[in-house]
Amino acid sequence: MFGRRADGRRVKNLMVIEKAGPYFMPERIDGVNLYKQQIRCKALDEFILKERQESGVHFNYTEILIAACVRMIYERPKVNRFIVNCQIFQRNEITVSMAVKPKLTDDADEITLKFHFTGRENIYEIKKIVDDEIKRNIGENAQTHETTKVAGLLGKMPYWMFKVAMKLIRFLDRYGLLPKSLIDASPFHTSIFVTDLKSIKLNKVYHHLYNFGTTTMFGALGKVNYVPVSDRDGNIHTEKIMDLGLSLDERVADGLYYGNSVRLLLKYLENPEALKQSLAEVEVKGKAKKMSKKKLDKKERRLLKKKERMDKKAKE
Repeated sequence: MFGRRADGRRVKNLMVIEKAGPYFMPERIDGVNLYKQQIRCKALDEFILKERQESGVHFNYTEILIAACVRMIYERPKVNRFIVNCQIFQRNEITVSMAVKPKLTDDADEITLKFHFTGRENIYEIKKIVDDEIKRNIGENAQTHETTKVAGLLGKMPYWMFKVAMKLIRFLDRYGLLPKSLIDASPFHTSIFVTDLKSIKLNKVYHHLYNFGTTTMFGALGKVNYVPVSDRDGNIHTEKIMDLGLSLDERVADGLYYGNSVRLLLKYLENPEALKQSLAEVEVKGKAKKMSKKKLDKKERRLLKKKERMDKKAKE
Protein backbone atom coordinates (compact mmCIF):
# COMPACT_ATOMS: atom_id res chain seq x y z
CA MET A 1 0.00 0.00 0.00
CA PHE A 2 1.12 3.58 -0.68
CA GLY A 3 3.71 2.39 -3.19
CA ARG A 4 5.18 -0.34 -1.00
CA ARG A 5 5.13 -4.04 -1.71
CA ALA A 6 6.93 -7.10 -0.36
CA ASP A 7 8.37 -7.90 -3.80
CA GLY A 8 9.23 -4.46 -5.21
CA ARG A 9 9.47 -0.72 -4.80
CA ARG A 10 7.55 1.89 -6.79
CA VAL A 11 9.54 3.59 -9.54
CA LYS A 12 9.49 7.38 -9.32
CA ASN A 13 10.51 10.19 -11.71
CA LEU A 14 9.04 8.41 -14.73
CA MET A 15 8.60 10.09 -18.09
CA VAL A 16 5.03 11.09 -18.91
CA ILE A 17 4.55 8.32 -21.51
CA GLU A 18 5.89 5.69 -19.07
CA LYS A 19 3.56 6.87 -16.31
CA ALA A 20 0.53 7.09 -18.62
CA GLY A 21 1.01 3.70 -20.32
CA PRO A 22 -0.62 1.56 -17.59
CA TYR A 23 -3.68 3.83 -17.59
CA PHE A 24 -4.14 3.42 -21.35
CA MET A 25 -3.48 -0.33 -21.08
CA PRO A 26 -4.61 -1.36 -17.57
CA GLU A 27 -4.37 -5.12 -18.15
CA ARG A 28 -1.07 -6.90 -18.77
CA ILE A 29 -2.44 -8.69 -21.81
CA ASP A 30 -3.25 -5.24 -23.33
CA GLY A 31 0.44 -4.37 -23.62
CA VAL A 32 1.91 -7.69 -24.75
CA ASN A 33 4.31 -7.75 -27.70
CA LEU A 34 5.21 -11.04 -29.40
CA TYR A 35 8.72 -11.65 -30.70
CA LYS A 36 10.45 -14.61 -32.31
CA GLN A 37 14.20 -15.08 -32.02
CA GLN A 38 16.09 -17.75 -33.92
CA ILE A 39 18.96 -19.32 -31.99
CA ARG A 40 21.82 -21.08 -33.75
CA CYS A 41 22.56 -24.23 -31.77
CA LYS A 42 26.18 -24.73 -32.83
CA ALA A 43 27.68 -22.64 -30.02
CA LEU A 44 25.33 -24.22 -27.48
CA ASP A 45 26.24 -27.75 -28.57
CA GLU A 46 29.97 -26.98 -28.54
CA PHE A 47 29.70 -25.49 -25.04
CA ILE A 48 27.69 -28.46 -23.73
CA LEU A 49 30.17 -30.98 -25.20
CA LYS A 50 33.21 -29.06 -23.92
CA GLU A 51 31.84 -28.79 -20.37
CA ARG A 52 30.89 -32.47 -20.34
CA GLN A 53 34.42 -33.46 -21.38
CA GLU A 54 36.41 -30.95 -19.30
CA SER A 55 34.39 -30.33 -16.13
CA GLY A 56 31.98 -33.28 -16.17
CA VAL A 57 29.01 -30.89 -15.87
CA HIS A 58 26.01 -31.82 -18.04
CA PHE A 59 24.21 -28.70 -19.22
CA ASN A 60 21.05 -28.57 -21.30
CA TYR A 61 19.48 -25.84 -23.42
CA THR A 62 16.96 -24.83 -20.74
CA GLU A 63 19.63 -24.28 -18.09
CA ILE A 64 21.67 -22.13 -20.48
CA LEU A 65 18.53 -20.14 -21.36
CA ILE A 66 17.79 -19.55 -17.66
CA ALA A 67 21.40 -18.46 -17.03
CA ALA A 68 21.28 -16.08 -20.02
CA CYS A 69 17.95 -14.63 -18.87
CA VAL A 70 19.21 -14.07 -15.31
CA ARG A 71 22.34 -12.30 -16.55
CA MET A 72 20.36 -10.18 -19.05
CA ILE A 73 17.80 -9.15 -16.42
CA TYR A 74 20.57 -8.16 -14.00
CA GLU A 75 22.25 -5.99 -16.62
CA ARG A 76 18.98 -4.59 -18.01
CA PRO A 77 16.98 -3.81 -14.83
CA LYS A 78 14.01 -2.15 -16.56
CA VAL A 79 12.84 -5.54 -17.85
CA ASN A 80 12.58 -6.60 -14.20
CA ARG A 81 9.82 -4.11 -13.55
CA PHE A 82 6.13 -4.91 -13.21
CA ILE A 83 2.83 -3.06 -13.03
CA VAL A 84 0.16 -3.41 -10.37
CA ASN A 85 -2.78 -1.03 -9.93
CA CYS A 86 -1.38 1.13 -12.80
CA GLN A 87 1.83 1.76 -10.83
CA ILE A 88 5.28 0.65 -12.01
CA PHE A 89 7.48 -1.26 -9.55
CA GLN A 90 11.09 -2.40 -9.64
CA ARG A 91 11.36 -6.01 -8.51
CA ASN A 92 13.54 -6.71 -5.46
CA GLU A 93 15.08 -9.88 -6.86
CA ILE A 94 15.39 -11.95 -10.02
CA THR A 95 13.14 -15.00 -10.18
CA VAL A 96 12.43 -17.56 -12.89
CA SER A 97 9.34 -19.78 -12.91
CA MET A 98 9.08 -23.04 -14.82
CA ALA A 99 6.61 -25.91 -15.02
CA VAL A 100 8.15 -29.39 -14.70
CA LYS A 101 6.64 -32.81 -15.37
CA PRO A 102 8.33 -35.77 -13.62
CA LYS A 103 7.08 -38.03 -16.44
CA LEU A 104 6.04 -37.12 -19.97
CA THR A 105 2.62 -38.72 -19.71
CA ASP A 106 -0.85 -37.20 -19.88
CA ASP A 107 -1.76 -38.16 -16.32
CA ALA A 108 1.52 -37.09 -14.66
CA ASP A 109 1.27 -34.21 -12.20
CA GLU A 110 2.74 -30.87 -13.30
CA ILE A 111 4.87 -29.06 -10.74
CA THR A 112 5.55 -25.34 -11.06
CA LEU A 113 8.84 -24.23 -9.52
CA LYS A 114 10.32 -20.80 -8.88
CA PHE A 115 14.07 -20.19 -8.72
CA HIS A 116 15.56 -17.20 -6.88
CA PHE A 117 18.74 -15.40 -7.98
CA THR A 118 20.73 -12.27 -7.20
CA GLY A 119 21.72 -11.98 -10.88
CA ARG A 120 25.47 -12.17 -10.27
CA GLU A 121 25.70 -15.97 -10.26
CA ASN A 122 27.72 -17.79 -12.90
CA ILE A 123 26.20 -20.56 -15.00
CA TYR A 124 27.49 -23.31 -12.66
CA GLU A 125 25.81 -21.69 -9.64
CA ILE A 126 22.59 -21.19 -11.60
CA LYS A 127 22.57 -24.83 -12.68
CA LYS A 128 23.05 -25.93 -9.06
CA ILE A 129 20.15 -23.76 -7.87
CA VAL A 130 17.90 -25.18 -10.60
CA ASP A 131 19.01 -28.80 -10.08
CA ASP A 132 18.68 -28.62 -6.29
CA GLU A 133 15.17 -27.18 -6.49
CA ILE A 134 14.08 -29.82 -9.00
CA LYS A 135 15.58 -32.65 -6.89
CA ARG A 136 13.80 -31.36 -3.80
CA ASN A 137 10.46 -31.51 -5.56
CA ILE A 138 10.74 -34.51 -7.88
CA GLY A 139 11.59 -38.06 -6.90
CA GLU A 140 10.94 -40.55 -4.12
CA ASN A 141 11.90 -38.19 -1.29
CA ALA A 142 10.32 -35.12 -2.88
CA GLN A 143 8.88 -32.41 -0.69
CA THR A 144 5.58 -30.76 -1.41
CA HIS A 145 6.42 -27.44 -3.04
CA GLU A 146 4.86 -24.31 -1.52
CA THR A 147 3.07 -23.60 -4.79
CA THR A 148 1.51 -27.07 -4.71
CA LYS A 149 0.53 -26.65 -1.04
CA VAL A 150 -1.27 -23.37 -1.69
CA ALA A 151 -2.94 -24.73 -4.84
CA GLY A 152 -3.99 -27.83 -2.88
CA LEU A 153 -5.62 -25.75 -0.16
CA LEU A 154 -7.49 -23.63 -2.68
CA GLY A 155 -8.48 -26.71 -4.67
CA LYS A 156 -10.17 -28.28 -1.63
CA MET A 157 -12.49 -25.28 -1.21
CA PRO A 158 -16.03 -25.29 -2.53
CA TYR A 159 -16.48 -23.32 -5.75
CA TRP A 160 -17.95 -20.21 -4.09
CA MET A 161 -15.26 -20.13 -1.40
CA PHE A 162 -12.49 -20.55 -4.01
CA LYS A 163 -13.94 -17.61 -5.93
CA VAL A 164 -14.08 -15.42 -2.81
CA ALA A 165 -10.51 -16.43 -1.83
CA MET A 166 -9.18 -15.48 -5.27
CA LYS A 167 -10.98 -12.13 -5.15
CA LEU A 168 -9.41 -11.49 -1.74
CA ILE A 169 -5.93 -12.46 -3.01
CA ARG A 170 -6.32 -10.16 -6.02
CA PHE A 171 -7.47 -7.30 -3.77
CA LEU A 172 -4.53 -7.75 -1.38
CA ASP A 173 -2.11 -7.97 -4.31
CA ARG A 174 -3.56 -4.86 -5.94
CA TYR A 175 -2.88 -2.75 -2.84
CA GLY A 176 0.45 -4.29 -1.83
CA LEU A 177 -0.96 -6.21 1.14
CA LEU A 178 -0.34 -9.75 -0.11
CA PRO A 179 2.00 -11.53 2.36
CA LYS A 180 5.51 -12.25 1.13
CA SER A 181 5.02 -15.96 1.84
CA LEU A 182 2.23 -16.10 -0.75
CA ILE A 183 4.23 -14.04 -3.24
CA ASP A 184 7.18 -16.43 -2.85
CA ALA A 185 4.86 -19.40 -3.40
CA SER A 186 3.22 -17.88 -6.47
CA PRO A 187 4.88 -18.74 -9.79
CA PHE A 188 2.94 -15.85 -11.35
CA HIS A 189 4.89 -13.27 -9.32
CA THR A 190 8.16 -13.68 -11.17
CA SER A 191 10.62 -11.89 -13.45
CA ILE A 192 10.17 -14.37 -16.30
CA PHE A 193 8.32 -17.63 -16.94
CA VAL A 194 10.10 -20.12 -19.20
CA THR A 195 8.98 -23.34 -20.84
CA ASP A 196 10.84 -25.93 -22.90
CA LEU A 197 8.51 -27.19 -25.61
CA LYS A 198 11.45 -28.91 -27.27
CA SER A 199 11.19 -31.60 -24.59
CA ILE A 200 7.70 -32.52 -25.84
CA LYS A 201 8.67 -32.12 -29.52
CA LEU A 202 6.63 -28.97 -30.18
CA ASN A 203 7.55 -25.77 -31.95
CA LYS A 204 7.77 -22.51 -30.03
CA VAL A 205 4.61 -20.66 -29.06
CA TYR A 206 3.86 -17.09 -28.03
CA HIS A 207 2.61 -17.80 -24.54
CA HIS A 208 0.14 -15.39 -22.97
CA LEU A 209 1.14 -13.20 -20.03
CA TYR A 210 -0.97 -13.80 -16.94
CA ASN A 211 -3.07 -10.87 -15.76
CA PHE A 212 -2.80 -12.37 -12.29
CA GLY A 213 0.59 -11.84 -10.65
CA THR A 214 3.45 -9.73 -11.97
CA THR A 215 5.07 -11.69 -14.82
CA THR A 216 6.18 -9.31 -17.60
CA MET A 217 8.08 -11.82 -19.78
CA PHE A 218 7.45 -15.34 -21.03
CA GLY A 219 9.99 -17.34 -23.03
CA ALA A 220 9.15 -20.59 -24.85
CA LEU A 221 11.84 -22.73 -26.46
CA GLY A 222 10.74 -24.70 -29.50
CA LYS A 223 12.05 -27.93 -30.98
CA VAL A 224 15.22 -28.07 -33.06
CA ASN A 225 14.99 -27.78 -36.85
CA TYR A 226 17.59 -28.01 -39.59
CA VAL A 227 17.14 -25.13 -42.02
CA PRO A 228 19.03 -23.79 -45.06
CA VAL A 229 21.04 -20.66 -44.23
CA SER A 230 22.82 -18.31 -46.63
CA ASP A 231 26.15 -16.67 -45.72
CA ARG A 232 27.35 -13.27 -46.97
CA ASP A 233 28.83 -14.84 -50.10
CA GLY A 234 25.50 -16.41 -51.05
CA ASN A 235 26.58 -19.96 -50.19
CA ILE A 236 23.80 -22.16 -48.80
CA HIS A 237 24.42 -24.55 -45.94
CA THR A 238 22.28 -26.31 -43.34
CA GLU A 239 22.26 -25.18 -39.71
CA LYS A 240 20.68 -26.48 -36.54
CA ILE A 241 18.21 -23.80 -35.45
CA MET A 242 15.92 -23.45 -32.44
CA ASP A 243 13.18 -20.81 -32.12
CA LEU A 244 12.53 -18.84 -28.96
CA GLY A 245 9.09 -17.24 -28.64
CA LEU A 246 9.01 -14.20 -26.37
CA SER A 247 5.96 -12.42 -24.93
CA LEU A 248 6.91 -9.04 -23.46
CA ASP A 249 4.92 -6.43 -21.54
CA GLU A 250 5.81 -3.25 -23.44
CA ARG A 251 4.45 -1.00 -20.66
CA VAL A 252 7.57 -1.41 -18.49
CA ALA A 253 10.11 -0.49 -21.20
CA ASP A 254 10.11 0.97 -24.71
CA GLY A 255 10.92 -0.90 -27.90
CA LEU A 256 14.55 0.23 -28.04
CA TYR A 257 15.24 -0.92 -24.49
CA TYR A 258 13.57 -4.28 -25.10
CA GLY A 259 15.38 -4.64 -28.42
CA ASN A 260 18.78 -4.09 -26.83
CA SER A 261 17.83 -6.49 -24.04
CA VAL A 262 16.87 -9.24 -26.50
CA ARG A 263 20.13 -8.68 -28.38
CA LEU A 264 22.04 -9.08 -25.11
CA LEU A 265 20.13 -12.30 -24.39
CA LEU A 266 21.02 -13.61 -27.85
CA LYS A 267 24.67 -12.65 -27.28
CA TYR A 268 24.81 -14.85 -24.18
CA LEU A 269 23.00 -17.72 -25.90
CA GLU A 270 25.47 -17.62 -28.78
CA ASN A 271 28.43 -17.33 -26.42
CA PRO A 272 27.67 -19.29 -23.20
CA GLU A 273 31.36 -19.06 -22.22
CA ALA A 274 30.62 -15.48 -21.10
CA LEU A 275 28.31 -16.88 -18.41
CA LYS A 276 31.07 -18.83 -16.66
CA GLN A 277 32.27 -15.81 -14.70
CA SER A 278 30.38 -14.41 -11.71
CA LEU A 279 29.64 -10.69 -11.74
CA ALA A 280 30.97 -8.29 -9.14
CA GLU A 281 28.59 -5.98 -7.32
CA VAL A 282 27.76 -2.90 -9.37
CA GLU A 283 29.52 0.17 -8.00
CA VAL A 284 27.19 2.92 -6.78
CA LYS A 285 28.43 6.19 -5.32
CA GLY A 286 27.59 8.03 -2.13
CA LYS A 287 24.41 7.50 -0.15
CA ALA A 288 22.89 5.39 -2.91
CA LYS A 289 25.79 2.92 -2.52
CA LYS A 290 25.06 2.45 1.20
CA MET A 291 21.34 1.97 0.56
CA SER A 292 22.01 -0.41 -2.32
CA LYS A 293 24.44 -2.50 -0.25
CA LYS A 294 22.01 -2.60 2.66
CA LYS A 295 19.18 -3.86 0.43
CA LEU A 296 21.50 -6.34 -1.27
CA ASP A 297 22.78 -7.74 2.03
CA LYS A 298 19.22 -8.09 3.29
CA LYS A 299 18.17 -9.89 0.09
CA GLU A 300 21.14 -12.28 0.23
CA ARG A 301 20.47 -13.06 3.92
CA ARG A 302 16.86 -13.80 3.05
CA LEU A 303 17.89 -16.15 0.21
CA LEU A 304 20.43 -17.85 2.49
CA LYS A 305 17.84 -18.40 5.22
CA LYS A 306 15.41 -19.80 2.67
CA LYS A 307 18.06 -22.21 1.37
CA GLU A 308 18.90 -23.30 4.95
CA ARG A 309 15.22 -24.00 5.66
CA MET A 310 14.91 -26.07 2.48
CA ASP A 311 18.09 -28.03 3.28
CA LYS A 312 16.77 -28.69 6.79
CA LYS A 313 13.46 -29.97 5.41
CA ALA A 314 15.31 -32.17 2.92
CA LYS A 315 17.33 -33.79 5.74
CA GLU A 316 14.19 -34.42 7.77
